[in-house]
Amino acid sequence: MLLGPWRVSESPRQTSGGFWYLCVMERILIADDHPLFRAALGQALKTRFAGALVLEASDLPETLALLAGHPELDLLLLDLHMPGNRGLAGLVGIRNEFPAVAVVVVSAHEDPRIIRRVLDHGAAGFIPKSAGMDELDQAIATIADCRQWVPERLTAAVAGVASSSEDRELARRMASLTPQQFRVLAQVAEGRLNKQIADDLNIQERTVKAHMSEIFAKLAVRNRTQAGIAYRRLELIDPASRLDES
Repeated sequence: MLLGPWRVSESPRQTSGGFWYLCVMERILIADDHPLFRAALGQALKTRFAGALVLEASDLPETLALLAGHPELDLLLLDLHMPGNRGLAGLVGIRNEFPAVAVVVVSAHEDPRIIRRVLDHGAAGFIPKSAGMDELDQAIATIADCRQWVPERLTAAVAGVASSSEDRELARRMASLTPQQFRVLAQVAEGRLNKQIADDLNIQERTVKAHMSEIFAKLAVRNRTQAGIAYRRLELIDPASRLDES
């Protein structure tokens, strides 16, 4: 059973205030390229959800393969800047293809504007990598109650950032694409030709052209350049990469 982006238990639990549904968190995927963080997060999850299956991935291709191979997964903890993720593009693609999986973004960078965009594009919450074990446990418990979670110390700052109407419209239009159309769009943004896209996705070139017509209509753009620009608006520069370059 789904409640918003979350899969919930079929049977409600009774409390003094009535009935509520418990989000199912039995199968969890941690997608992060830092082994130590994966280990700490995995321990917190196993403590909260005894007997839960916890899988790990270190980049986006591995994450997508595990999601496809384990359609029963309930929760994905997604590093915003892990290899291949390209910021919001990875989040949007995953929400598009695997809507039954709740996605919580994790990041070392706590810019309220980015957190606002993450939530607007379908994330169930945001966990900073600076979070201690108590905060991790609180986050996991909140998400298990089918509630969106942002650290208390960041709640006011995130609430103070108004959602961009332009970004909300982008999120709506991107969500209207089929998974295959989103894959085609990603390759268009990389400057690939229809024949190259067809070969890579193992489809016919005329199918790519049909997808392009649908993409143009759904994104309200006129050509490949505008479509690529729309996709690149999802990309975020990892602040750590700027430090490395300085």
